[in-house]
Amino acid sequence: MSVESPVLLNGFEALDACHRHTLAALERLQALIAHLDQNGADAEARAAAAEIEHFFSTTVRQHHQDEEKHVFPRMLASHDPDTVQTVMRLQQDHGWLEEDWRELSPLLAGLAGGQTWVDTDTLRRGAEIFVALSHDHMALEESVIYPQARARVPLAEQRSMGREMAARHRSSPSSRP
Repeated sequence: MSVESPVLLNGFEALDACHRHTLAALERLQALIAHLDQNGADAEARAAAAEIEHFFSTTVRQHHQDEEKHVFPRMLASHDPDTVQTVMRLQQDHGWLEEDWRELSPLLAGLAGGQTWVDTDTLRRGAEIFVALSHDHMALEESVIYPQARARVPLAEQRSMGREMAARHRSSPSSRP
């Protein structure tokens, strides 16, 4: 299974699509670990590791940048204490997710490159934390912040967001796990 980067004209549709693709990539990461347990680091595992590593290192990082640029500032400007607190938590999550990814990425890259030093138990523990935080993070965005942001961002601006994201995705190499 591969997951393509979302390229849509409405910015929130693109963000939602990226969440769907990210959920699929998280499942693929968990499946990779199960595959490693049963089959070791065979060619299929190496290919999956390369795709997953590339997706999270490119598409998901760009997705977080899009949120930081297009969604979070408007929500912070709302001055609603609950909204501001939620956005601050999501920004903190982005930092934690990046930190977690910096631990997982070299393991997956090593695995993809056929390195024998990769410890599956270390990968498993790191992936469990990364997957759980990713799920919690996306659920909070989708249930609280995205609905509020959709209501506050004019449709023309949503389309402009989408065009900017689409242009960047077209100019980037394909991001698939």
